[in-house]
Amino acid sequence: MIFYFSSTGNSKYVAARIAESTKDEMVSITDCRKTGLHCFSVKPEESIGIISPTYFFGLPTIVCDFLENVEFLSEKKPYVYFVATYGSICGQPGTMANQYLTPKGYPFDAGYNIKMPDMWTPFFDLSDKEKVRKINERAEPEINEVICQIDRKEKGDFMKNKSPGFAARIYYKFYDKQRTTKHFHVEDTCIGCGLCAKKCPVDAIIIPNNKPVWTKDKCVICLGCLHRCPKFAIQYGRNTKKHGQYMHSDIEAQ
Repeated sequence: MIFYFSSTGNSKYVAARIAESTKDEMVSITDCRKTGLHCFSVKPEESIGIISPTYFFGLPTIVCDFLENVEFLSEKKPYVYFVATYGSICGQPGTMANQYLTPKGYPFDAGYNIKMPDMWTPFFDLSDKEKVRKINERAEPEINEVICQIDRKEKGDFMKNKSPGFAARIYYKFYDKQRTTKHFHVEDTCIGCGLCAKKCPVDAIIIPNNKPVWTKDKCVICLGCLHRCPKFAIQYGRNTKKHGQYMHSDIEAQ
């Protein structure tokens, strides 16, 4: 089984590529949260994969909550692996995820990561579509190699561009501050389509009077609302307008 969280499609694309090779079932962590499903039976021939983007050198809160609550039922420990997508420096998301699963008896056998476009547009500029396309093009050989390693059930830490543990812990503290929804604002071009509310992984948005309103003080800060908006009317801070929108071209994220 492959469990994934994806706001702009990177991690879902990687999960889909792996599932195509392994024939394992894909399970959306967002769907698990919305339905309350956290207990899974693992067949003897199945592996368990966790696919997640990297946020502030660590994990999105929705992935943390899932790993904290998930239960696996299996006759014996399966092959368990973690794959992080990241944009600049990977940090320590694998170490963080492993801290949730090890006490449950399912420590990772292997960790992998893949560099893809960084959707954190308050800082990163994704307005150059050709540059973004080349980043995804360069990711393909990395994805192919990870798939081969997973098929062979290789064991070890294969993650590159990791920051030291202490640096990751310090930087991850900024994540909580950035999750404050007061950073969002909506421009007059909004058409009230409701897509942002429908796709929000933690149901933090409602649409009264045909305009999105954030009902929670904090969210995952996945920026899925910003990147999906058909009118690019949702902004976060001062820089996102000039840095553009991003969705992986080959897949629809959840």
